[in-house]
Amino acid sequence: MRFFDTHLHLWDLKEFPYSWCAGVPKLNRSFLLQDYRDAADGCGIQKALFMECDVDEPYSLDEARRIQSLAGGNPFIAGIIASGRPEREGFGEYLDALAKLPLVRGLRRVLHTQPDALSQSALFAENLRLLPQYELTFDLCVQARQLPLAIALVKKCPGLTFILDHCGVPDVKGRAFDPWRTHIQKLSAFPNVVCKISGLVAYADPACWTVEDLRPWVEHVIACFGWDRVVWGGDWPVCTLSATLRQWVDATLELTKGAAEADRENLFWRNAERIYRI
Repeated sequence: MRFFDTHLHLWDLKEFPYSWCAGVPKLNRSFLLQDYRDAADGCGIQKALFMECDVDEPYSLDEARRIQSLAGGNPFIAGIIASGRPEREGFGEYLDALAKLPLVRGLRRVLHTQPDALSQSALFAENLRLLPQYELTFDLCVQARQLPLAIALVKKCPGLTFILDHCGVPDVKGRAFDPWRTHIQKLSAFPNVVCKISGLVAYADPACWTVEDLRPWVEHVIACFGWDRVVWGGDWPVCTLSATLRQWVDATLELTKGAAEADRENLFWRNAERIYRI
């Protein structure tokens, strides 16, 4: 089975500051492309999208430019999801600068670490509504408790394709299905929302998670969104807090082994190509 990884983080602490890493000792070092290729060896991952890494704000554009340069010599990186601050004035000028980087396919603003009000301002939604003009998507990175905020934001931007990261960050370890389950169903009613099956192992019990712990979350997402509106992401190296990349790949293969091959191909490859215009 071939995989298109829609969620690959790379950072070099010698180049740019990532202040959040200081609070996560296991991730407080550089993670380079060769490190990922080593971790992915034998997993069937043939392409990847770089996912912005919450670099300190002054370096957002620099991070995207660095990956554009890196990808120029390595076609394995098929696209870039850049960092951005839709809550800022002058966001259109920032998008103009990103448009000069041919591999940029979308934008993400990490919201799960920010005050809830940040994504609810009129300016935030107004700026997001600029993205379709640039043929860009927006990755939603929210906690499960913030899913109602995501729903409110989606309602304001009907012309924009949203990708919900990490299945909405459910509490897998605590088995808190509700109200997550209801919110996922409500989000799936919007045809412009896609769900990314990624990150779940990071929210499971890092000491003893099993494939069966992950099953109800994955099955609910697929039941709600269908096989045409789901993509797969490795979330490396964040996944290493609970699992190796290979363990996550094997888990998703096991979770989907009863599905039709065409459906698995959609999840692991074709949907990513279509949604991110690869």
